[in-house]
Amino acid sequence: MAKQSVEILMVEDNDDDILLAQHAFKKSTMSHRLSIVTNGAEALAFLRKDGPYQNAPTPDLVLLDLNLPKKGGREVLHEIKADEHLRTIPIVVLTTSDTQEDIRGAYHDHANAYITKPIDIKRFIEIVQSLQNFWFSTAALPDNVVAN
Repeated sequence: MAKQSVEILMVEDNDDDILLAQHAFKKSTMSHRLSIVTNGAEALAFLRKDGPYQNAPTPDLVLLDLNLPKKGGREVLHEIKADEHLRTIPIVVLTTSDTQEDIRGAYHDHANAYITKPIDIKRFIEIVQSLQNFWFSTAALPDNVVAN
């Protein structure tokens, strides 16, 4: 069953990629809130509701870049999936890297999907729509993920 409104956390440090994602999500017909943090340490604070993120929503989906300042995406992914309170949140790695080493490493650390970022806005919009269709209309998610 589709949720009324979904919470998405994007962990991305590139301003152009953030603008591209915001544009793509604005084209979406699904009700959502897109929260953005720009480094790995901030992502973990957001998810753990630490410091300025005490009232942060629990995301239904995390879009995680691998190349991040302060704490890299692989380390963030590993910490999320090792945390019993966070591990059920789906993590989609959305990054520029298409190396087999990064792809294998992300899945080894229990990423739920790996997508190489397109530079074309039309393709980026298609990816956002398919992410939303799959994760929020097709896939069954545990209650603790979709209940905020």
